[in-house]
Amino acid sequence: MPRLVYAALLCLSLIWGGSFYFIKMLLHDFGPWSIACLRSTCGLLVVLLVMLALRKPFGFRAIPWLAMFAMAVINTALPWTLIAFSEQRITSGMASILNATTPVWTVLVGMAFFRGRSGRMQWVGLGVAMIGLLVLLGIRPGALLSVDGIGFAGMMAAACCYGVGSQLSKRLSVRGCTTYQITYGTLLSSAVLCGVMSLTTESIPFSRLTSMSTLPMLVGLGAFGSGIAYLLFYYMVEKGSAEFASMVTYLVPSTALVWGCVLLNESIRWNMLAGLAIILAGVFLAGRKGPGGERLPARRKGVPSS
Repeated sequence: MPRLVYAALLCLSLIWGGSFYFIKMLLHDFGPWSIACLRSTCGLLVVLLVMLALRKPFGFRAIPWLAMFAMAVINTALPWTLIAFSEQRITSGMASILNATTPVWTVLVGMAFFRGRSGRMQWVGLGVAMIGLLVLLGIRPGALLSVDGIGFAGMMAAACCYGVGSQLSKRLSVRGCTTYQITYGTLLSSAVLCGVMSLTTESIPFSRLTSMSTLPMLVGLGAFGSGIAYLLFYYMVEKGSAEFASMVTYLVPSTALVWGCVLLNESIRWNMLAGLAIILAGVFLAGRKGPGGERLPARRKGVPSS
């Protein structure tokens, strides 16, 4: 496997880990729908520029837009908005750890609604991940440490959306599209939906869009976190494997904790580190192939994890 693939994995974990920090900063001026719209739009512009530079065909009329829109709503628009909503109430580090439960939700959704087969390792992994969540929340006899319930529920809903999206992406009729078409189609659909919702439900300070405090956040979250990150992910899938690319799930919470501690002065408590380790162990076990079960689906095209 080329060494550049490992470099891409590290870069992607840093970019997606930093996205929680960028969201937290943008929340000072923008609402959750607006942030999701700006993120989608900036990422779309980067992907379009890359396609033009590489002379990749757009094939606008060949894209099944109904299926593409449905995938964008579940995989991108809703989870990105829910993550921003949750970060209004919890730290960016906590949000990143809860986001790491996405593979577990993928297994649960597959078993509950898509007739996914489950084996012993899947159930063991789910149980371990649940213990990790309890440790993360600081549950001990008579005490529940400072975790906002609404913020927690919002991140769980975002992770569940990713889980549903992972299952749907295998079944919706977008397989004839190229990676670039799926990427720009998803981001375009998300930008339109989130733009409509932000204009109708939130007050948008347009003057802040060009401020020197906002532009770096937009570049970090949109251009890097949604545009370049997509390209890095698909590069790893192409040069390595989908399973290797999905390993970024294990690294993002760690880099997000570092970003939050260094840039936001967020505290890292012992139960957060212990909960993270236990959750990732559960994710690993749930994703293993065991008797009567099948390997956890890797992240599919057009399905970002943060």
